[in-house]
Amino acid sequence: MRNLCPALFFVLSSVGSQATAQDAVRITDIAQLVRKPDLAQDQAVRSGMQAAGVAEDRAQKALALGKANDLPTGLRTDSALAANAAAVRNYNAHKVCSYADETGAKVLVQIPASENYHMPEDLRSREDIFLVLPEAALETALTDGQRPKPSKGPDWKRMREVRIISPDGVYASYDLGADSTILKELGSNGMSQPEIDAVVFRSHERNWPEGIDSFDRRYPKARDLKKYKAFQAATWDDKVLLVVPVEMNKRMPVTMRPHLDIYMVYARSAVEVRSKK
Repeated sequence: MRNLCPALFFVLSSVGSQATAQDAVRITDIAQLVRKPDLAQDQAVRSGMQAAGVAEDRAQKALALGKANDLPTGLRTDSALAANAAAVRNYNAHKVCSYADETGAKVLVQIPASENYHMPEDLRSREDIFLVLPEAALETALTDGQRPKPSKGPDWKRMREVRIISPDGVYASYDLGADSTILKELGSNGMSQPEIDAVVFRSHERNWPEGIDSFDRRYPKARDLKKYKAFQAATWDDKVLLVVPVEMNKRMPVTMRPHLDIYMVYARSAVEVRSKK
């Protein structure tokens, strides 16, 4: 390195530091969203990530997921953007890189799915979202160290263990958010609003592991559902809310293994609550 001129050394050092940067940003004007049908086909985006030293796995993820057809419904049309202008500011977003094209300075932004389950359904995605916006449409947000982390959900370790005895007793698409009885029950159990939001989001099949996120995928694995280690979070009417923790289910088949604790609504008759220790 000693033969490099100071200017070149500075450039290489800058590229290296940007490769691991996770700059937190806030989207202040979503109406300026630059429509990109497919980031993988945009040479300016590719060159921008390469010049910024973006890690290869992150760059490939951006190219694979950066398709207009994969955007949540709340970002697909101009009218949807206008309706969601205020809500979009609540995204937990990160700058991947800055670059310039023929129309000026741009920023590639990543919106991680795991950090945004608090968002309205039409602004959420099961995969990370990648957007291109002008620099003027963004502002610096709190850093990851300063910003409160999204809730991981309630602590299952104090709950009673449950055995699933009838897998077909699951309410896979039950809308907890529309059920005032269970929402009140969760609050009475001491859950904070972020914890409740996490439960509501991750209790629907579309937010479960890919091997069980639809009836067609889940049905052939019905017997394996009995192997989940689950805990009782709440009961109401003829239903029970189960927590299926990541920590206790690491040996499940890969396509059934939770990446975050998931929640399932079951008929009470379909589960067996084990005696307290």
